[in-house]
Amino acid sequence: MTLHTTASTCCYCGVGCGVLIEHDGQRIHNVQGDPQHPANLGRLCSKGANLHRSGDPAARALYPELRLGKSLPRSRCDWDSALQHAAQRFADTVREHGPDSVAFYVSGQLLSEDYYAFNKLARALIGTNNIDSNSRLCMSSAVVGYQRSLGSDTPPCNYEDIELTDCLLIAGSNMAHAHPVLFRRLEAAKARRPEMRIIVIDPRRTDTSSLADLHLAILPGTDVALFHGILHLLFWEDALDQAFIAAHTEGFAELKQLVRDYTPAAVADICGISLDDLQHCAQLIAQAPRFLSLWCMGLNQSTAGTAKNNALINLHLATGTLGRPGCGPFSLTGQPNAMGGRETGSLANLLPGHRQVANPQDRAEVADYWQVAQLPEQPGLTAIELFEAVRQQRIKALWIVCSNPAQSLPDQQKVHQALAECPFVIVQEAFAHTETCAYADLLLPAASWAEKEGTVTNSERRISHVRAAIPAPGEARADWAIACDVARRLENLLRPGQPSLFAFQQPEELFNEYRGLTLGRDLDIGGLSYALLDSQGPQQWPLPVGARQGTPRLYEDLRFATASGRARFISEAYRAPCEQRDARFPLLLNTGRLRDHWHGMSRTGTLASAFGHVEQACLSLHPDELRRRQLKDGDLVKVRSRRASLVLPVLGDTNLRPGQAWLPMHWGDRFLNGLGCNVLTQPAYDPLSKQPELKLSAIQISKLVLPWELYVLVEGDIQAHFNALRPLFDGFTYASFNLTGHERPALQINAGSLVAPQSEWLEQLDQRLQLQQGPVLAYDDPRRRVGKRVRIEQGRIHTIRLAGETAARHWLKGLWHSGEADAQLRRWLLAPLSTPPGNTACTLGKTLCSCRNVSEAAVIQGIADGLKLPELQEQLGCGSQCGSCVPEIKRLLASQALPVSA
Repeated sequence: MTLHTTASTCCYCGVGCGVLIEHDGQRIHNVQGDPQHPANLGRLCSKGANLHRSGDPAARALYPELRLGKSLPRSRCDWDSALQHAAQRFADTVREHGPDSVAFYVSGQLLSEDYYAFNKLARALIGTNNIDSNSRLCMSSAVVGYQRSLGSDTPPCNYEDIELTDCLLIAGSNMAHAHPVLFRRLEAAKARRPEMRIIVIDPRRTDTSSLADLHLAILPGTDVALFHGILHLLFWEDALDQAFIAAHTEGFAELKQLVRDYTPAAVADICGISLDDLQHCAQLIAQAPRFLSLWCMGLNQSTAGTAKNNALINLHLATGTLGRPGCGPFSLTGQPNAMGGRETGSLANLLPGHRQVANPQDRAEVADYWQVAQLPEQPGLTAIELFEAVRQQRIKALWIVCSNPAQSLPDQQKVHQALAECPFVIVQEAFAHTETCAYADLLLPAASWAEKEGTVTNSERRISHVRAAIPAPGEARADWAIACDVARRLENLLRPGQPSLFAFQQPEELFNEYRGLTLGRDLDIGGLSYALLDSQGPQQWPLPVGARQGTPRLYEDLRFATASGRARFISEAYRAPCEQRDARFPLLLNTGRLRDHWHGMSRTGTLASAFGHVEQACLSLHPDELRRRQLKDGDLVKVRSRRASLVLPVLGDTNLRPGQAWLPMHWGDRFLNGLGCNVLTQPAYDPLSKQPELKLSAIQISKLVLPWELYVLVEGDIQAHFNALRPLFDGFTYASFNLTGHERPALQINAGSLVAPQSEWLEQLDQRLQLQQGPVLAYDDPRRRVGKRVRIEQGRIHTIRLAGETAARHWLKGLWHSGEADAQLRRWLLAPLSTPPGNTACTLGKTLCSCRNVSEAAVIQGIADGLKLPELQEQLGCGSQCGSCVPEIKRLLASQALPVSA
């Protein structure tokens, strides 16, 4: 077997890491970081390092599937029939209800060429601006913030600035989990230059804040007040760059008047921090020759997201910290090509090349370039608006591409209602079992990571060439190719006899056409080509014709993209969050990312090791909140927001303040009964960016005791088990699904109900688990409705089913993990005992290091044996690969009062 290496990029976050894919032309064998890629220099996080293990082929969409009625199942069809059906339904809808009766919902995980094809299809052919991206949920506030302050959506910095700055402010970002490779660069820079100062603003204490010189645990949603308060202190300390302000900005007088009222005492009270910490923060910024800020969802996902962005950028304008190394406001994008979506105009209010739908000249330029008479004038519906229009049946045909809105959008009850009632839904997806796929009238299988070619742009404006290593499985096809094939059929129906706008045969042709729309613009890539990317490596825009390389930093000439050439101070008062806690809803819920999972888990949810660090969705609360409610770790609670309720286990977490709660964002209805985490979150959005408030929801909790419990563990064909078992649990009060095991993956189910199901239900479950015959040990107590089943194959536990009571589940899982199936197990199984035998508690604990499969228990034992961090890394392997677990290891070392020297 001959192995080949293909250089490409990671498909997860906006860092844009280069990867080297080792493959045989049909199957991927390994993935390594590309040491030549300037974004990551060979580093990968736990998600990137496991790319070749995730994306279970059994979970893939392989063939087009069509259903001809909402009550009918989908069945496989050929591509020609699928494409023609899609074109006919869209054409019929447009003819009967007009162009704005159709919509497209695309994704920050598409390549720029894919984006461009759908954008042109929607606007030039159909004539609607109803195309929006799931990037609306993650970075649209940053887009508007840059536009308002700097005149253009142009992040001015690069990753080197993280290593060069004197003071780094990180706001609303746990970059240690969300952008781990950048955090590794920051850790290394801090080790080299201990004098660098790091400020972290986050309501929670996180792995990111563990590196901070100052952590401001502000109350959720008070960022604008904080930034105004810092600026007030900078005024007071005469720490502003008055020459820069006079020569290069406008609007200063209005802002000065506004922030006069944001006195230190008032701001400290609003934000819930000490006056000393507020003053210390302002002092660190004032004393820094080079000041850099990084932010992400904590600022953007808010009804005041744009105001937060602008208030932070104001600090840079006031201190003159732009256009220089180590300086500037730097938004981190969440998805791998959210930037590409902004550039190609694939948001409802944008056009290619950073043009605006609302600008007549911009529309005319694009229409002339595309050789169509005109483009639609009204900006399209943004994500929340779009799905509300679907729910109201103003949208009759919806095309969803590489996104899972039935998990990711807020207020999930309304989203599911919208999808269920939409007359025609196309879902174009690589993974067949996402929550959204269930609503597809037409499912189109798409190529995924390592199977397609194109370009992506990372957070620092760096464009990389994405190369295919292996063919897509089954009949899956590239997203751009599917779009163009449907478009050509639509042309025959809507504009017969005219030259095609979609005569693209290769992705490079789409890139070259799009490139022409950037000429002379702030993001000019007229000098860029696939050949240049292949010969010189990834490049930062702008790179105009004649340039020899990309542009590392913007605004070095201090000329901004406004009409006056001056940057603008934006004066916007602090507004309290739109949803407040009260006597009925006394807790504020925040949502966020985990270290080893990605978005809705369509990919990482197929990888058992990704669940090792955090096994299931739990609601984290300060221990005082648990004590007040007489709760302990693992107890189930009913969580209610003003929209819906969800049943979850609780977990004490001293990293939170009392009055606050935290929930990981990744669990949807596939992995958690009740439509998942976003059934609780609110759809209110920023009035300018239209980005929803996913970061703050008022909730109440009440203890829930479920008399009848169930635990299942079954190894083997994970996807087959998932598909067979998941539908059985729809009616349960609580049901959580996750994978477990590193070498022997298994599906694990924890469930509970107020009443025991009928015996027929258990029989059906056992039939699907193959527990009705063969090498199965069983015990049943019909009176107590308690039963236990264990299947043993080749001397090892293969399947576990505990019904009624589940006290022994941790012990049994430990036996499964160890491969033991001794006489003690057999005696327990055949006796009316539910609790495990004495002194047999499972001590596996969570997986601390996903890369090397090192448990927390092993690390704790190593510390007890006197090992320091370097020795733990050498002897156990933890923290020696991606490094994402190092902050947690350091906390364990610190808790034992041992040295943590690297």
